[in-house]
Amino acid sequence: MARILLLGGTSEASELARALALRGDDAVFSYAGRTETPKAQPLPMRVGGFGGIAGLQRYLHAEAITHVIDATHPFAAQMSQNAVAACAKAGVALCAYERPAWRAEAGDRWTHTRDLEAACVALPRNPARVFLATGRQTLGIFAQRPEHFYLLRLVDPPQDPLPLPRAEAVIARGPFTESADLDLLREHRIDLVVAKNAGGSGAYSKMAAARALGLPVIVIDRPKLPARRICGSVQEVLGWLDHGASTERGE
Repeated sequence: MARILLLGGTSEASELARALALRGDDAVFSYAGRTETPKAQPLPMRVGGFGGIAGLQRYLHAEAITHVIDATHPFAAQMSQNAVAACAKAGVALCAYERPAWRAEAGDRWTHTRDLEAACVALPRNPARVFLATGRQTLGIFAQRPEHFYLLRLVDPPQDPLPLPRAEAVIARGPFTESADLDLLREHRIDLVVAKNAGGSGAYSKMAAARALGLPVIVIDRPKLPARRICGSVQEVLGWLDHGASTERGE
């Protein structure tokens, strides 16, 4: 019988958790623990890291995991890399439930960058009002450009002083709407947006709002990851669990 480890943290992971629970699958939902109040799930939950590749491999053996579904954020590259390596070592089937990346549309003013450091370099020389939508863990990178004002949107209130001298944090949890993000950008007189290409619908509203206002967006492209099986929908993941995963383990 299958025992599933679902690596979560996205709306797609929550969607899949509901589907697994409805089917009565034996599954565990894992959160990285980067938010203080993670969203409740209809599956047993664990919160925290595994301790690298070796720690994850030990967990897979100890919990008799047969299938791993990586539904982490597209920028959680280290976790995804660890999952590929640990599953290969443990002989456990792995697939990724991955939302497609956003693509520029007519009216978008996107500048693509390869990583956060390149996005910081791409900021304008003159002081600007920036909506920095890249997550709490990335703020220190932008401290080297203190001439700008940064609007931040965080899930949890910051416990320590922000590393940016001119910044304001809005505490909110998605999904967000285009109309609300239009109001947000107008209220704070934002000149440009910096965002990771997360894909999906829950965070796209800021991209649509920037387009509507004619604002430039510095887009951070997704990190490169090892080759792995990728599913694009809940039904595709369930089909993989029911019919395709055993062959990938050589059974």
